[in-house]
Amino acid sequence: MAWVYLLFAGFFEIGWAVGLKQTDGFTRLVPSILTVSSMIISLGLLSLSLKTLPLGTAYAIWTGIGTVGTAVAGIMVYGEPAGAVRLGCITLIVAGIVGLKLVSAH
Repeated sequence: MAWVYLLFAGFFEIGWAVGLKQTDGFTRLVPSILTVSSMIISLGLLSLSLKTLPLGTAYAIWTGIGTVGTAVAGIMVYGEPAGAVRLGCITLIVAGIVGLKLVSAH
């Protein structure tokens, strides 16, 4: 169950990172509420996963999911560049996430 918590924690991290852009410096009420809610949920789920997963593994995977998801959202939603080097770097992060999961004892 810890891996499920961690996966959803990562998804909510993507949500708050993307939502942060929509808050316009926390001047827009609804996006601000949704963003802060996503932050709380993400951290809560991360803390649940840490009951059984190693700290370094869980934190690296959580931030990796957030980083990859946010980078992909930037490309798809905000038209950020998707050059070969950028996509290659994103692929390396995904490889790191998969590698950490594969070598985890839990």
